[in-house]
Amino acid sequence: MTGPEEFAKQFAGAFGRQDAAEMAQFLAEDADVLTLTGSMVDSAALAEASFAEEFSGIFATARLVSGRNRLRVLGPGAAIVTQRFVVSGARDEQGAELPRFSAVLTAVLTARSTGWQAVSLTFSATGQ
Repeated sequence: MTGPEEFAKQFAGAFGRQDAAEMAQFLAEDADVLTLTGSMVDSAALAEASFAEEFSGIFATARLVSGRNRLRVLGPGAAIVTQRFVVSGARDEQGAELPRFSAVLTAVLTARSTGWQAVSLTFSATGQ
């Protein structure tokens, strides 16, 4: 990852490719993560497993369409990214396409020797 400015775009790209391993690379090893299906985990490895499970089911053909984005630089080496998305292509247990829905991604990012990574990532559906 090049920097916090690219985080949401790269996250959406990995999501669209259903690439759980790539998504886990955006996370610090001990990251706190809440996924779209409500899975709460406390490591990149567990987040990868949760993302992979979601991609084998509800989000196997899902895509994200980007909406408003906000980057807040907190100081040297720290930032918060907030990105709105519309999720399309999600499927129910019978394989029927679900209606599109809004979601928001909020990531607390820190600069590390390996690049910028999320120490906390919340990806949740919104009521709008």
